[in-house]
Amino acid sequence: MTRLLSLIYSGRRFSDKIIKKREGMKEKIDFYSLERPIIALKEQIEALESSEDSNRREKIAALKAQIEKEWEKIVPKLTAVHIVQIARHPKRPYTLDYIKALFQDFMEFHGDRRFADDPAIVAGLAFYKGQTVAVIGHQKGRTTKARIERNFGQPNPEGYRKALRIMQMAEKFGFPVITFVDTPGAYPGIGAEERGQAEAIAYNLKVISRLKTPIINVIIGEGGSGGGLGIGFGDALLMLEYAFYSVISPEGCAAILWKDQGPTAVEQAAENLGIRAQKLFELGIIDKLIPEPPGGAHIDYETTFKNVDKHLSQTLKKLQQMTTDDLLAERYRKIRRQGVFETK
Repeated sequence: MTRLLSLIYSGRRFSDKIIKKREGMKEKIDFYSLERPIIALKEQIEALESSEDSNRREKIAALKAQIEKEWEKIVPKLTAVHIVQIARHPKRPYTLDYIKALFQDFMEFHGDRRFADDPAIVAGLAFYKGQTVAVIGHQKGRTTKARIERNFGQPNPEGYRKALRIMQMAEKFGFPVITFVDTPGAYPGIGAEERGQAEAIAYNLKVISRLKTPIINVIIGEGGSGGGLGIGFGDALLMLEYAFYSVISPEGCAAILWKDQGPTAVEQAAENLGIRAQKLFELGIIDKLIPEPPGGAHIDYETTFKNVDKHLSQTLKKLQQMTTDDLLAERYRKIRRQGVFETK
């Protein structure tokens, strides 16, 4: 009888833990719920922009001021998981959006000259501020069909080999390289592994470290593991304020460490990984933190593009003032500084 009562009591305690955990889960509010007031204001702005209202400029300015006030209320509530959700926002600008806004006469190249073309990575040449540059970036799709075609921005080995081919072409002709990082990670499929996924990323790192041309990387959304590192390595690493950069996704980390992909475990993993741009800047992982407009990059494309353009242009000018020997020497020092900490 005593043993039976003990078992019942233990069962109740376990049930109580499950109930409390579920209740805690219900209390968590995702970013998409937090941003609803801002989305409503943005829709009003869009309606005014297409209207013939003579006072639309004043009304739009007032609505933008309201967005700023709403954003000031939201910022203190943002958790690491919210940052991940902002970085993954389906309306966030992607690589092709930046190319269209910041570059002229983009000519895309296809194929790795070994296996196939990989739509998850776009690569080519374009004009930027009057000079030719190589532009490379991960590309996600907007529609379901486009997402499938681009493999949700997860590159295969041929994508990394295509990117490297364009980088080596840029080195040959003395063109700077600009990359946009936005991927959940390299594709982990059987075919990708059979074609040498890990080797392709590792070989990119080896060759990129010695390329005799300036290389600027911009994290615009997700900077996922080796998938981001395969084209996200160079002389200067810039990062948007609400993007994230991590050795693994919070979901993957929670699954490996705690065998749990529930909201509580994922949130804990996100906090422990230190994915926030400000934290990475303080640690010296990234070189420049690019501010985003109130509400995030997806709320105001124009301001986002202006901010990226400003920091990109400044960084490129600085790197182009260096000799090739100094550029490679500083790149080497940058690599050696990574992960070095001093304790008192």
